[in-house]
Amino acid sequence: MNSPVNDLLRRFRRPRGEPPGNAAEVLRRHAEPLPALDSPEFGELFDRFGDASVVLIGESSHGTQDFYQTRAAITRRLIEQHGFGIVAVEADWPDAGQIDRCVRDLGRSAWKKQAFARFPTWMWRNTAVQTFTRWLHHHNRGLTLEQRVEFRGLDVYSMRHSIDEVLGYLDKTDPQLAKEARHRYSCLTPWHDDPALYGHFAERGNMATCEDAVVEQLNVLLGERLDPMAADDEAFFSATQNARVVRAAEQYYRAMYRGSTSSWNLRDLHMFDTLQTLMEHRGAGAKAVVWAHNSHIGNAAATQMGWEGQFNIGQLCRTAYGSQAVLIGMGTDHGTVAAADDWDEPMQVKQVNPALADSWEQLFLQAGVPAALLDWRTSPSEELLDVLAEPLLERAIGVIYRPRTERQSHYFQAVLAEQFDAFVWIEKTHAVSPLPAPEFMEHEEDTFPFGI
Repeated sequence: MNSPVNDLLRRFRRPRGEPPGNAAEVLRRHAEPLPALDSPEFGELFDRFGDASVVLIGESSHGTQDFYQTRAAITRRLIEQHGFGIVAVEADWPDAGQIDRCVRDLGRSAWKKQAFARFPTWMWRNTAVQTFTRWLHHHNRGLTLEQRVEFRGLDVYSMRHSIDEVLGYLDKTDPQLAKEARHRYSCLTPWHDDPALYGHFAERGNMATCEDAVVEQLNVLLGERLDPMAADDEAFFSATQNARVVRAAEQYYRAMYRGSTSSWNLRDLHMFDTLQTLMEHRGAGAKAVVWAHNSHIGNAAATQMGWEGQFNIGQLCRTAYGSQAVLIGMGTDHGTVAAADDWDEPMQVKQVNPALADSWEQLFLQAGVPAALLDWRTSPSEELLDVLAEPLLERAIGVIYRPRTERQSHYFQAVLAEQFDAFVWIEKTHAVSPLPAPEFMEHEEDTFPFGI
């Protein structure tokens, strides 16, 4: 797709190598310092993106308070001043659904489990998300049901809870269909607590898959669209989306054993499909903000991921929405981060290593602006794009951080000018503040998210 930015990149792209010697000075000239998050000037800085249909806001780690707070402040402005009605996050559908029902005053769902109670609990069960959801609940109070802003999950991991949600809906609306659904989903029952084992035995152990059963169940729900049971549109919509999650999760856990590229692509395709479903469900003029890691929301085609065959939701949005999609990355040099040593291990507050010498983070550090926005979408500059057109290392910390093997574990090459439309730089950042785990809560009314 042609754009002024791409045209300039084609003109100024040099062979791969070092950025120009004045790169840090160019970044300094084009960096717009960030005002305080609660100031009107901060929000005004991001009004330039308000004409988009989808604004995707990234983060270079899942455990950084400053990223959550900055993203929330941008989102508040887009909601209040530009009519954005969906906040879609890198989280599981039923867990985010608990928050959604709270912030839109829809009452509790039939699902009795606490939201975001499994690893990594701190990713969404933290004070920054709590503060934003409380604000969103207050904002929605003055709106009609149709106008209220949604909080939705895009991810694919919730096979067990999504099955429970489908069955809970059918138990209330059509017991016979619920009985049939239990029969179909019984294929997956033995694997509820460890769906990765299902993928292992299906792909490596010649076990029959459950694919036909979960596809049939989704088709049954879709076939009931005009039935009186679908009168509660939100309940039906959520149940149908949970059935889609089960179908995608069944595919995902099998794909894990065919390679990381296959499973990654399935996951991001599901997130993109979910976003499009949300936009369609919202109706004409729908506008969404997406919260996810940089590795999901930046255009993968401009990164080492894409060069190795992976795509992501940012790339799919850029293809589908063109200039109506804005991709905003976020990065840092040093500070602290909440992360674990390995999957399912305890969260720790860890020191973030200073950025490597041949990285974008080091270049931003040399520019000497502690917190800034760089935007090459609304007014592309030739000299800025010339700097950003080189492939350099970019850091990515998820819920696991291994400082001792940081180069191998947490860096990949990226061409920033093509990966994002803008970038938020915060030189020093701090770890998220997790909320207490559910088992340590004393009163039901204090539990997250119902304590808003």
